Amino acid sequence: MATQGSVLALGKCLACLEFMLFPVWRGIGAGSSIRWTQGWERYLKWELASREQGIRIPILDYPVWLILCRQGHTRLREVCQRGRGVIRLPTVKLSRLFDINEVPKVFREDSIISGYRHPQSSALDCILSSFHMNNETINIWTHFLPTWYFLWRFCALCTTMNFLNDSYAWPLLVYMLLICIYPFTSSCAHTFSTMSPESRHICYFFDYGALSLYSLGCAISYGYYVMPDCWLNTWLHQYFVLIAIGNTLFCTSMSCYSRFVELQFPKRSKALRTGAFVVPFIFDTVPLFYRILLCFWGGCSSSDALSNHCYHLFFAFLTGFLFTAHLPERLAPGRFDYIGHSHQLFHVSAVVGTHFQMEGIIADMLSRRAWLQTHGLMPSFFGTIGALVVSLALNLGLIGLFSVPLLPNALQASGQQQTSTCDSKEQ
Repeated sequence: MATQGSVLALGKCLACLEFMLFPVWRGIGAGSSIRWTQGWERYLKWELASREQGIRIPILDYPVWLILCRQGHTRLREVCQRGRGVIRLPTVKLSRLFDINEVPKVFREDSIISGYRHPQSSALDCILSSFHMNNETINIWTHFLPTWYFLWRFCALCTTMNFLNDSYAWPLLVYMLLICIYPFTSSCAHTFSTMSPESRHICYFFDYGALSLYSLGCAISYGYYVMPDCWLNTWLHQYFVLIAIGNTLFCTSMSCYSRFVELQFPKRSKALRTGAFVVPFIFDTVPLFYRILLCFWGGCSSSDALSNHCYHLFFAFLTGFLFTAHLPERLAPGRFDYIGHSHQLFHVSAVVGTHFQMEGIIADMLSRRAWLQTHGLMPSFFGTIGALVVSLALNLGLIGLFSVPLLPNALQASGQQQTSTCDSKEQ
């Protein structure tokens, strides 16, 4: 009786410590001769369930006590085993993956045989699929993670540069905003592209629009920081940003239109889409090509900026090659469905190229500031931020025009997905 009283006293003392670290769940041990009471104290109180005998013997099962006392390990193991039967974590049931002959033609990719998601996935299914290996998982993450890297670089620049009051930094501000937007938009497009055929088109419309605006950011930064000295104040320099705005409209319209002819004329669609992005790239990099040729002919000394620009051009050409060649999956269809196909490599190459481009632009901005402020055109609000706002509005209008014919079917498919989700929950 003395031992029993000491155990009771010790148990009450430990119960007063409201640390609440070791919860006890109701129902553990149900159906056996021993049950546990529910509480959030740091002890487990055992008692015999038989009330006929009128015997209630509480036994302290404090975790440290379990280890020290006789047969403590056995009892602690019993606690864990019974807890597994009571604790039920919520499970998420993901849709199975499909082969290429099981999905509509609009969802199929060249030489990708398996790993397709359900062609009528809900928004939640699309988000959860990014954590489940399929042929889009790497596409999602290879642009989602770099978004945070560029945001980190942008925040670091905000601490060292006065983007609000220094107009010379406005081209860099526009450029940094757009290199954070385009990979995030691409990641979202790949995430939600399997909700319906119409939703797939609309998602990629926004992806193409973001890339078009990125080309404008390149043009603005190149026009104010990278332009060769002999081209300053020429007609090309004065109208460089204005022409770039026109290029964004051309790029968005052609790339969006290419999706409407993709099923009937796949080669024509590929050519239209490729040309839509090649034209702005060539126009934006003409000043850079000229500077590199001048240095190649001995007209200037090498610098960190030009080295970064050369790396950027290398990865830009590699990106274009991967986009058009569909290698390596074309050589071995089905072998690179999940990891290593061309679109994943295309994403990685584009991000690495953007990194070197960013470094080259920052280096040119800092090293050429005195010369450009003396001899060049100073950046204006309408030539930088204003141009971005105008181009954004015009490109969103184009995306809206191309999306209008698809919206009724997309909304209908979304309603059907919600209905099926509710039915499955009721079942």
